[in-house]
Amino acid sequence: MLVRLQIFLSVLLLITVCSCKPSGKRADDKLPAPLPSAFLVVLGIAQDAGYPQIGCEKDCCKSYWEGKESRKYSTCLALVDKTSNRYWIFEATPDITPQLHEVQKYVGNVANYTPNGIFITHAHIGHYAGLMFLGREAMGAKNIPVYAMPRLDTFLRSNGPWSQLVALQNIDLIKMTPDSSMKLSDNITVTPIKVPHRDEYSETAGFEIQSGKKKVLFIPDIDKWNKWERDIAEKVSSVDLALLDGTFYKDGEIKGRSMSEIPHPFVEETMQLFSSSPNAVKQKIKFIHFNHTNPLLKAQSPEKDKVKANGFSVAFQGEIIEL
Repeated sequence: MLVRLQIFLSVLLLITVCSCKPSGKRADDKLPAPLPSAFLVVLGIAQDAGYPQIGCEKDCCKSYWEGKESRKYSTCLALVDKTSNRYWIFEATPDITPQLHEVQKYVGNVANYTPNGIFITHAHIGHYAGLMFLGREAMGAKNIPVYAMPRLDTFLRSNGPWSQLVALQNIDLIKMTPDSSMKLSDNITVTPIKVPHRDEYSETAGFEIQSGKKKVLFIPDIDKWNKWERDIAEKVSSVDLALLDGTFYKDGEIKGRSMSEIPHPFVEETMQLFSSSPNAVKQKIKFIHFNHTNPLLKAQSPEKDKVKANGFSVAFQGEIIEL
């Protein structure tokens, strides 16, 4: 009797498994509603190496291993156009696998892991290393448009393993011209802007992302504001939102190393620069691209409270920004 019961249960299980057809929708595909027709999704907020950072045993990263903080991916944005059901990403990070997985719930029930284009700011690891996952060892992608400034375009074409992506047509390099707008859809344009940074292998770009309603400035990496030929205050005034380099909160944050070697504008410096600006201008500034040592990465911190009290804001992973 026991044997017959076991056989019956096994057959019943087999019938149940075979009759369960894939629905085409993952269990975690819970769409935020209502979604605007065009929007940005913040897919990562950390500096190039993400959070926690490799080899870090300090309290900042220990908080993650102790379950007190969540993982933060390298800085990345997705630009989603629901009208055409297309999307583009800004930066190809080492975290591109979970980031492309995450964006699927915003572009429909049928998985479409191939973005309609990738915009890259520069050749530092957190901004372009994710391209390797498009190659034959991983996705084996076909002709994904990759938008790059002239030096970066040359670098990718001339150096392996990136040149193999070009040769095998995993990616289709499109050379950008500074200050020249590119039309992505009927009402969305992207304009690259050259900014000063440590340009060992390529120049560095920021981007203006514009819809018919809103203009967003995205500058995740730059050297001190006074090194830029443009006035950042004027630039912020000309847009509706500015996602700006917030790599380090203050001087001395990296112990045992001169921070002049990594001359990002400290968050404290940027806040001081805009201290006399109207609140309407301050509210446009949202910090992003945080080093693992930056207390703005934490869910809660006195520094984050101070940023908000001064009229600014901090980008968070999963944030949706309407265009």
